[in-house]
Amino acid sequence: VRGLCPSKQILHQNEDNTLIFEARFESGNLQKVVKVNEFEYQLTLRTDLYTSKYTQWYYFQVSNTQAGMPYRFTIVNFTKPNSLYKRGMRPLLYSEADAKKYSVGWQRTGNEIKYYRNNVGQGGQQYFSLTWTFQFPHNRDTCYFAHCYPYTYSNLQEYLVAISRDPVKSKFCKIHILCHSLARNIVYVLTITNPHEGDKDTKRKAVILTARVHPGETNSSWIMKGFLDYILGNSGNAQVLRDNFVFKVVPMLNPDGVIVGNQRCSLAGQDLNRKYKSNLKEFYPSIWYTRNMIKRVMEERDILLYCDLHGHNRKKNVFVYGCERKQQAKAPNLHPRVFPLLLSRICPDKFSFPDCRFRVQKSKEGTGRVVMWKMGISNSYTLEAS
Repeated sequence: VRGLCPSKQILHQNEDNTLIFEARFESGNLQKVVKVNEFEYQLTLRTDLYTSKYTQWYYFQVSNTQAGMPYRFTIVNFTKPNSLYKRGMRPLLYSEADAKKYSVGWQRTGNEIKYYRNNVGQGGQQYFSLTWTFQFPHNRDTCYFAHCYPYTYSNLQEYLVAISRDPVKSKFCKIHILCHSLARNIVYVLTITNPHEGDKDTKRKAVILTARVHPGETNSSWIMKGFLDYILGNSGNAQVLRDNFVFKVVPMLNPDGVIVGNQRCSLAGQDLNRKYKSNLKEFYPSIWYTRNMIKRVMEERDILLYCDLHGHNRKKNVFVYGCERKQQAKAPNLHPRVFPLLLSRICPDKFSFPDCRFRVQKSKEGTGRVVMWKMGISNSYTLEAS
């Protein structure tokens, strides 16, 4: 992934119980580990490539485990002063032995979890630690820890291959290449609508969905997968939606960042969700081509809704950020609060209307949500999920 061949750590004798750490695989992130004592390890995360910040996403492998021993892990270079780890969130664990024996996948785990300000800092940046204790269930197991359920670029490609090979789904879901990223990875765009007769098609309004502009927000990919499973399904509602709308979907805007295990940035070391006003096509290709694709769609048909899917690290629930003018237009169906209000009524246990915000801040003027709103899409949203 980063031009390095994984080298095996050599254990000096059979009784050596030192854990072996590895993160040089797709979406992995870990820079350094220090063994503090027999069962305690201090971990440092790699910052986003070509930046000196954005440490939040972690995903690494641990092997040579001893069952039942009280290990402590402490990640020492988080940069956000607050975290859902203070409010009950726990690290994720995947055990190869559990998966093989009991078909158990990722599960939340860890005890004595604390997230706190430490006395380390660099270049005026204050660092925070996440610490937890854990007992491995099996001897000599290979396990993985992660911040959120991983969803890699390879996962997406396998999913799209399955759609293209499905004789039913491939009729109403067309997969195209939107562009190539800086590292020449394909950025895909899907067009989902039922085949039409005559000029009915131009009357269909468009719905635009994008995800994974921030690589560490893997929950946005799981939401996107849930949406695609639903819209490509054979339920009556999915049929009605495909009959009446044209869905344009960009499932992974930042494949390079996803592959190298970044939290927020692209290979240009930039937050792509601040670049929607930029004309630097060669530096931010996925953003430039997405905006251009939306402009072309607007020339053909009305766009009912634009929504960019994200994950949030400090707030619970699912909620949206929308855009509204101080004096909102009289037409109530164009009011940006209507769609989120409907969502909160349909699934009150998941979607929180009180957490939604509709103010357009100056610092957010380069985001997809604000740029699309200024281009004329009233229902323009960022959807956030904890």
